[in-house]
Amino acid sequence: MDDLIGKQTVSTDSGEHWLSISDLMAGLMMVFLFIAIVFMLHTQNENQKIKDVAVAYQQNQVAIYQALNKEFANDLDKWGATIDQETLAFSFQSPDVLFGNNETKLTGTYRLILNDFFPRYIKVLKPFRDSLDEIRIEGHTSSAGIRGTSKQEAYFYNMQLSQGRTRAVLEYGYELMPEEADWITATIAAVGFSSSRLIMQSDIEDPERSRRVSFRAITNADIQIKRILESQQ
Repeated sequence: MDDLIGKQTVSTDSGEHWLSISDLMAGLMMVFLFIAIVFMLHTQNENQKIKDVAVAYQQNQVAIYQALNKEFANDLDKWGATIDQETLAFSFQSPDVLFGNNETKLTGTYRLILNDFFPRYIKVLKPFRDSLDEIRIEGHTSSAGIRGTSKQEAYFYNMQLSQGRTRAVLEYGYELMPEEADWITATIAAVGFSSSRLIMQSDIEDPERSRRVSFRAITNADIQIKRILESQQ
């Protein structure tokens, strides 16, 4: 009978073929799962690094504020100064004591204040230097300009005035501490903001408080976070 109709055989190639495909798919699934787990662990690790930097940043901010407050607490009132815990801005807010009207030359009184303040300020920040990106001397004015000028003219006039004043402060501080000249030139910048950061009281400009000079310690936490994010790319 087999000779007449031919021997009937059942091939197992198809089953073996599908079995190998299923094994391959299972293997690929395991590879993709492994990659996903590695990626998740890497992401969690990077997120933890960012969290650690943020926590360290907050702790560092508090430590710097406490050190400044401890050093200068007894001087703030007589200098007309304040320390902002959030921004670490040490602000001198008695404009008549700092400079003459529309002048960039330091008054004698402000020179005496800087003689006392600047060396102590640099000394207080010394333990935190590794965490500091910049010390910024910021000059601020009110929105008032020379009588008869436009708003735009007043802004740029005050820009030049605020820049000149912060430069005068930085130059004087540089002369006070020649032994720190390299660090000062590498770390401290003088910036004039004109009237761009006014102090408002009930939505109304407070011109007296707006005219100020601030020393602001800026930490490098944002730079560290940026490096972590760049390393993920």
